[in-house]
Amino acid sequence: MGVLTNLFRQGVSVSALVGASGTGKSFRAKLLAQKYGINAIIDDGLLIQDDKILAGRTAKHEKTYMGAVRIALFDDKEHRDEVARMLRKQKIKKILIIGTSEKMVKMIAERLQLPPPEKIINIKDIATEEEIQKAIQSRTVEGKHVIPVPSIEIKKSYPQIFVKSIQEFLTKGKLRFTNRNDSTLSEKSIVTPEFSKRGRLEISEAAVTQMVLHCVSEYNEDIHVKKLTIKTDSRGYKLILTVDVPFGKQLTGLIHNLQQYIIDNIEKKTGILIEEVSIIIDRLTGVESAPKKYKKI
Repeated sequence: MGVLTNLFRQGVSVSALVGASGTGKSFRAKLLAQKYGINAIIDDGLLIQDDKILAGRTAKHEKTYMGAVRIALFDDKEHRDEVARMLRKQKIKKILIIGTSEKMVKMIAERLQLPPPEKIINIKDIATEEEIQKAIQSRTVEGKHVIPVPSIEIKKSYPQIFVKSIQEFLTKGKLRFTNRNDSTLSEKSIVTPEFSKRGRLEISEAAVTQMVLHCVSEYNEDIHVKKLTIKTDSRGYKLILTVDVPFGKQLTGLIHNLQQYIIDNIEKKTGILIEEVSIIIDRLTGVESAPKKYKKI
């Protein structure tokens, strides 16, 4: 990372809004940005400033769910470089990153050469439970997504996914302005993503298990997985492996590298987020049996 990039990072304040998919993060992003004097937003692959799309491309235009995840995570170098260059060019000092988990927003910040988020806000802190459930229903039943820019921006760049525009005063929910006169009329765009038109893609536990076993075998054939537990939540997948490992290895380095190998490979090849990999060593293989009797000293 060059000197110019380091100087750029030092002058930028990053905040983040996190919450499960479909809970209304994009819908409330502009409210949060206005509350804290933030004029730029990173949302689903787009850099948005003052109601305009400055750079990037929206994940909602991708034809597959996995393709959309990769766009949202700025997995493509050309895509993330374009946005990083625009951030520097515009000399943006305050930016809000939207994501499903702390890990996701930190990953996006790193890939865009931004400092880690100073403030991470959960959607539950700025929206009521009723509002969140209404957003979830709109997403799951009607397949509606929000992009926090006026319709003219979406019609110009992504007419295929545009559905309609909505306008409202930014005074609803838990997060209110201290001065009612500060509220402003906001326009957002409702879209139907390309991947939603083709049905939803889910990865079963069996498929995740296959990927984990393949990663372990590829990393070290002498490591034997005895048990694998998979847990999922809004932040991603949590994996718990119980393994036998060969005796004589430097265990700390071996296990740490294996954890990172599993995370890097599965995230890169599928786009899903691995929030945590815990490894339990059950037995050391290749150790000679201890003698039944010990000589007393």
